[in-house]
Amino acid sequence: MTPGIWYAVLAYLLWGLVPIYWKSLQGVPGLQLICHRSVWSSAILIVPAWLSGNWSALLRAAASRRILAIYSAASITLALNWLVYVWAVNAGFIVQAALGYFINPLVSVLLGVLALHERLRPGQWVAITLATCGVVYLTLYYGTLPWIALWLALSFGLYGLLKKTAPLGAVEGLTLETSILAVPALVYLLYADTAGFGAFGHEGPLSTALMVAAGPVTTIPLLFFAASVVRVPLSVVGMLQYLSPTIQFLIGVYLYREPFSRGQFVGFACVWAALIVFGAESFLNQRATSRT
Repeated sequence: MTPGIWYAVLAYLLWGLVPIYWKSLQGVPGLQLICHRSVWSSAILIVPAWLSGNWSALLRAAASRRILAIYSAASITLALNWLVYVWAVNAGFIVQAALGYFINPLVSVLLGVLALHERLRPGQWVAITLATCGVVYLTLYYGTLPWIALWLALSFGLYGLLKKTAPLGAVEGLTLETSILAVPALVYLLYADTAGFGAFGHEGPLSTALMVAAGPVTTIPLLFFAASVVRVPLSVVGMLQYLSPTIQFLIGVYLYREPFSRGQFVGFACVWAALIVFGAESFLNQRATSRT
């Protein structure tokens, strides 16, 4: 495999293993974890931006009301996605969280139709219909909407939609987003510590070190991903993205013994079938386009 593919595999492998990291901090409130993730990620990303001279470009971008509005909306959407995901992992819903990231590409395509007036090919409509059948079946099976999966898919889809109109690169954009989040996050963490319910420094050295590690846990996979997308076709990266929810699903079922019944399997099978149709259709369409 080429270095670009290895970078993509490493990125999705790390994202797939991240539930184990969040489980190790199960005793820390989710909001504090997200605040630490924002603060330490910002601290890590600001340093290379400063040393590389990109800091002045980020300041110019932040001075634009339009750009600041886009990245503020993206940062809020991303923070809410992170918060629900961390809560789901520590509440024992890793399997449902994995479902959200399985259906996320299909939600992103549907958002493109609704917001950007993109047209779907027949095969894409078949994939979305199959995924919808799976969600409807799981709703009937659970007796309620699989809201964790739907929220994760929708929020990350909205995040991607916002980033589609954003002018900065992936790393620069995340630097600005985490910097926007870091200020209120740091204020909240200082308040929590002053009020006596802050976890940082009070849950033992291991937990404190793991909270600081929220920075590299967030940024390292992103850097691998950024390095991959400039080296390999997006179609390849798109197919590899299913590695993450697959690993998360296996971790939920086999490591943490979350229930997965035959009824759930039927709903998941509809979604998996949708992804197979979606991937095959995308591959065939790209192949036909390259020949013309």
